[in-house]
Amino acid sequence: MNSPRAAALAGVLFALLFAAALVLMRTSLPDRLSPGSRWLDAAAATRLSIGLSLVPFAGIAFLWFMGVVRDRFKETEDQLFSSVFIGSGLLFLAMVFVSAAIAGGIVATIPLLTGQESRTGVATFGRAVMLQVSNIYALRMAGVLLISLGTMWLRTGVMPRWLAFVTYAVAILLLFVTTLSLWVTLVFPAWVFGVSILILIQNFRPRVEA
Repeated sequence: MNSPRAAALAGVLFALLFAAALVLMRTSLPDRLSPGSRWLDAAAATRLSIGLSLVPFAGIAFLWFMGVVRDRFKETEDQLFSSVFIGSGLLFLAMVFVSAAIAGGIVATIPLLTGQESRTGVATFGRAVMLQVSNIYALRMAGVLLISLGTMWLRTGVMPRWLAFVTYAVAILLLFVTTLSLWVTLVFPAWVFGVSILILIQNFRPRVEA
């Protein structure tokens, strides 16, 4: 299998792993942030640990996805928007890792605390920091990534125009709507999945016609 196809499959892998990690981590958190919320019971801690174990592999797959998306521009690549695309993508990934690391630290710390008040305080603070890093900062960087990528697609025509407009719409959701619902985050891996499938189809079509 050639590199573009393998990298596009990496985008599919990222979408599946990241969506699974998000679902596992979100179902481990209480719906509302309150001092009395029970976060890390046995079942929640297990789901959270499984979700955290998926995050590094999703991150590796995302790097390959970024590579195949950029490779399609070749000599038509716009250096300005490409720099924004790469920078925002790396910042998104770094913040996802930071958020996951905070959650992992809390999972490891909670059993060492004997007082219920201390455990609740640590869990509440950790959840707040996680959501700030992931929903306020990481997803905004994902929105910037989509805006820069959609603009490059419109300028170069390497992908369909309708996909660029869909990308703008997803970017608006990530920039402004994620604070209303944690589950809106799943729009991003769904977008990566759709783009990866389209790239696979475009790469496979010449071989079929040959």
